[in-house]
Amino acid sequence: MGTPSAAVFGAGVMGIGIATLVVGRGLPVTLVDVDQARLDKASERVRDELRLAYMMGSLPRSGPTGELRIAHSAAAAAESAEEATWVIEAITEDAELKAELHKEIAAVFAPGTPRITNTSSIPVDELAGQVPSPADLVGVHFMNPAYLIGTLEVVRGPRTGERAMSAVRDLLSALGRKGIVVGDGPGFVTSRVLHRMINDAANVVEEGRATVEDVDALMEGCLGHPTGPLRTADLIGIDNLVDSLEVLYERTGDEGCRPSELLRRKVAEGDHGRKTGRGFYEYGAP
Repeated sequence: MGTPSAAVFGAGVMGIGIATLVVGRGLPVTLVDVDQARLDKASERVRDELRLAYMMGSLPRSGPTGELRIAHSAAAAAESAEEATWVIEAITEDAELKAELHKEIAAVFAPGTPRITNTSSIPVDELAGQVPSPADLVGVHFMNPAYLIGTLEVVRGPRTGERAMSAVRDLLSALGRKGIVVGDGPGFVTSRVLHRMINDAANVVEEGRATVEDVDALMEGCLGHPTGPLRTADLIGIDNLVDSLEVLYERTGDEGCRPSELLRRKVAEGDHGRKTGRGFYEYGAP
């Protein structure tokens, strides 16, 4: 058996972060996206993220760096990655798009290859009901930035098999990450709790009861939140946050998950957080 390798689908913020983590731990990765413009910038973005990870001490400077390969389709990825040890889907939080992609992946990768969906809110079993080999599907909620946050939420769906769970344990070990296994359901644990809190924080600002800075300062100083909920929203990506809140609201009916009008306005205005240079705070050119 050759060197373990990964294929990561999606060259957005999360896909780039996951690919950075994989190559930073010395493993080869094939990064896949249908957007050629994203692929053209992918190698440079991974290099930049690696440099930042080394500066922050979140990835080891010693040891080899894994090879980064680029592919524009599932078939090309299967050819490039040969027998990938893990396939990680990290595209936008849209259940239909994720299901269609997993069908493509299942058609070209060997049966039994673990398929990991990086999702913050969509139940794993919802996807499993639409794709081949549901036993191969497992959820892993990588946090942003993936190379910095050492604990991950692992979601075992009702149809997830032990082989897939074992593969995830091997992946986390190779990446130097700790996984906490939780039950399936909309938002799992982290998003079910955090996203509702961020939504409430945005509503407080919208109602004029406190400024953005004061909300974050109170949550940091009084409750020990490391960055404050609204600065966290900028890190997550406000567009991604609204997508996740929509998933939670549609599947739970919880009014606390109906996206704040302030969040919606920021998405409409293109103020998505750090990745666009402006969200609740200013960050300069992305």
